[in-house]
Amino acid sequence: MSEDGLAGFFAAETAPTGEAALWCFDEVRQLASRLREQARTSRQRRLLVLAGDADWGRALADDLCRTLPLSPASWVSAHSPDGADFLAGRQALALLGQERTAVIFDAHSGFDPDVFGAVSGTVVGGGLLILLTPPLAQWPDFADPAAARIRTAPPTFADVSGRFLQRLVRLLATAEGVTVAQAGLLPVLATETAPAVPVFDGDGFRSADQQTAVAALEHVIHGHRRRPVVLVADRGRGKSAALGIAAARLLREGLKRIVVTAPRVDAVTALFAQAAGLLPGVHQRRGRLQWHEASIEFHPPDELLLTPVSANLLLVDEAAAIPTPLLIRLLERHSRIAFATTVHGYEGTGRGFAVRFRHTLDALTPGWREVRLQTPIRWAADDPVERFVFRALLLDASAAADDDVADAVPARCEFVRFDRDSLAADEQSLSQLFGLLVQAHYRTRPNDLRNLLDGPGLRVYALRQRGQIVATALVAAEGGFDADMAQAIATGKRRPRGHLIPQSLAAHLGLSDGARLRCARIMRIAVHPAVQRRGLGVLLLQRIRRQVAGDGFDLLGASFGASEELLVFWAQENLLPVRLGFSRDHASGTYSVMVLRALSKKGAEVHAAARARFFADFPQQLADPLRELDPQLAALLLCRDDAVLDMSLHPWDKREIGAFAEGARSFEDALASLYRLARCVLVIPDGGLDARARGLLVAKLLQKRRWDALAVLLDVPGRAAVLACLRRVAGSLLKTAGQLRDG
Repeated sequence: MSEDGLAGFFAAETAPTGEAALWCFDEVRQLASRLREQARTSRQRRLLVLAGDADWGRALADDLCRTLPLSPASWVSAHSPDGADFLAGRQALALLGQERTAVIFDAHSGFDPDVFGAVSGTVVGGGLLILLTPPLAQWPDFADPAAARIRTAPPTFADVSGRFLQRLVRLLATAEGVTVAQAGLLPVLATETAPAVPVFDGDGFRSADQQTAVAALEHVIHGHRRRPVVLVADRGRGKSAALGIAAARLLREGLKRIVVTAPRVDAVTALFAQAAGLLPGVHQRRGRLQWHEASIEFHPPDELLLTPVSANLLLVDEAAAIPTPLLIRLLERHSRIAFATTVHGYEGTGRGFAVRFRHTLDALTPGWREVRLQTPIRWAADDPVERFVFRALLLDASAAADDDVADAVPARCEFVRFDRDSLAADEQSLSQLFGLLVQAHYRTRPNDLRNLLDGPGLRVYALRQRGQIVATALVAAEGGFDADMAQAIATGKRRPRGHLIPQSLAAHLGLSDGARLRCARIMRIAVHPAVQRRGLGVLLLQRIRRQVAGDGFDLLGASFGASEELLVFWAQENLLPVRLGFSRDHASGTYSVMVLRALSKKGAEVHAAARARFFADFPQQLADPLRELDPQLAALLLCRDDAVLDMSLHPWDKREIGAFAEGARSFEDALASLYRLARCVLVIPDGGLDARARGLLVAKLLQKRRWDALAVLLDVPGRAAVLACLRRVAGSLLKTAGQLRDG
């Protein structure tokens, strides 16, 4: 639709009634019929927008479903006609992997970008995606229920801007293959002649790409070990189906056990359905398929690492949504493994996956192979609905070209805080910025775009060189509560949404004053892959710190999955750990760590108290809820920036440690002395021990791990070998102990 057409249908603000409404039903019914015919002929999809009053749009969509007819059809709505197949809100994510002739997406019930992106891919070629909206001129000001996902306390619709919806309306007006029927106005449909598109028919496969992919997957088993294959595809290309076909064929050849992993079991629904259809007499339940003596089983990624599972083949679906460190460990553990990832999709980004993981594959498994599935299966090529969804949700967003930023260094970069009204209208900058976040963060999803544009209290910073974005950060303003609310948070009576760090300080650490302070939380930070390790990330942190300190914030903080690399990065600007979560992230297998830096006198008081509490509690936590934390990571967290070699050690401790080191004392008799020495030495950043020795001290003396578990950790035969290592470490510690004053 043209810009002139957009201005025209903005003229009608309300839905018609009576005869006018009936007349509109008849006209739109004819329009939808023509769209359906175009979609069938081209084997593409069409997007029909019904913009008007909610009751009018729902009644009209119900009429179209019954009279065209459109079946199977699903409604994504909190309100739908009697007897209709409908799912409300994020329940609609259950449609992933399924196929529909039509999906009616009711934006009156809320426009969730994640859900819209997911369910749009379930509409097959020849089908219609029907979007129900308020009158388009009014939609950006609509009190959208889906905005609850990005609202912060206090919860009011006014806190969330309409920038995301303004941009969406603008794109609807100019997108090809999108037809808008505004209540009270005649829609205009361009004449279209599309040639019939033949359906591929090759031995049961739905595309030549899919046939090639299945052959490559089978070769992982039949070929040399450690030759993984990586399937890369946009949605709708039959990637998950290829995994299912290959799994079924391999079971029929005699393979006994195939293990499947993905961020969520729902993400592999299509894989299991495809495999089950090719195995007569199969027994299936959620996450498991049994066929005679053979099986296909789903296990979450973190579970595979905590409890190793033997398998003839490991299939990793939606690999882009799994952090690289976890993928590396799976790659090291399984000699026959295949990965599949969506290039632009709901689960994550294959582009970021490729950037992060390609070098690892080259180093560990140089014979790996990539197979790209480019031919759409659910719809024909050049599908207008796919083009619109990609553009609207920035699924195809790209960071600046490598060549355009290749010479970026801190001295040449400009620090900017984006005005979000301007950013929403600047497609190039918005695409570069969001594309950078997508590449850097495995969990960036369409709803993050809405939060970027509309999130209350959110600031968008960047470093630019010659107009190209080379680094960016999203910063949320948190805290500033009054004394009553701060106390309510500390006692667990209130949990105001969107204030992660102040809540944690008050509710977890008992520092109610922390909720009264203003905190700037860095939610995301990303540096262009082509210019990393040049100091740009640290420069961005420095400039943000100065800016928010000047704006009156008391604390600067962040929360992220703990890793050695990230802890070192944040420590460069003195953002130091104050709390570690007790549960592993389901997808990444990491524990969340919160880091803080004081920006004011009051902030310094809270920061000092939080650090003291952390060092008092953390050693005890390592013996229970954090027993499975990586010991070397725990050793890094134990180091104190203010630690010095002046801690006391009892004289008899030194004698016991010496006797243990020489083999004259048992571990059990020397345990208490070894524990006290470890507590003294591990807090010192340079305690004269290498990472392996520090990890051993943490694992045995603080985490109380079993001897057999330590043997696996150290890759030695058993208890005797572990004990020998511990005696050697104790002997080397005597030199350090000599510097400690007697207590």
